[in-house]
Amino acid sequence: MIHEKTPSVLFVCSKNGGKSQLAAGLMHDLAGDAIAVYSAGTKPGTSLNPQAVESLTELGIDITGEHPKPVTDEVLETVDAVIVLGTEAKLEPIEGKRFEVWETDEPSERGIEGMDRMRLVRDDINARVQTLYTELAGN
Repeated sequence: MIHEKTPSVLFVCSKNGGKSQLAAGLMHDLAGDAIAVYSAGTKPGTSLNPQAVESLTELGIDITGEHPKPVTDEVLETVDAVIVLGTEAKLEPIEGKRFEVWETDEPSERGIEGMDRMRLVRDDINARVQTLYTELAGN
């Protein structure tokens, strides 16, 4: 019997309090155990962005047990794909790994703030996560 390795992804942003947590929560909700999901920050903050948490709660996704974590070599070596969200986090591509930078929607540049901003960011990330899920799961 052949056991196929579960595909894995690391979502990275600078503080690991917002965008990467959104992406990880959305992917985990979509994929369940079909994909191993990690999130981390290049300069981890001290807490999650409350609006990011609330925007996922609106979709029935609970990430209240999560906390900002640093990017580690161990996780980088483990995962199949590394996705950097936004332009603040700086991470060098790793040879042989799928590496993408998602320049996510930034509604604040259009004067949209608060929960309206966070919902737009969440929905942009959600569309990208769904595409990534299809590619990683081979569906």
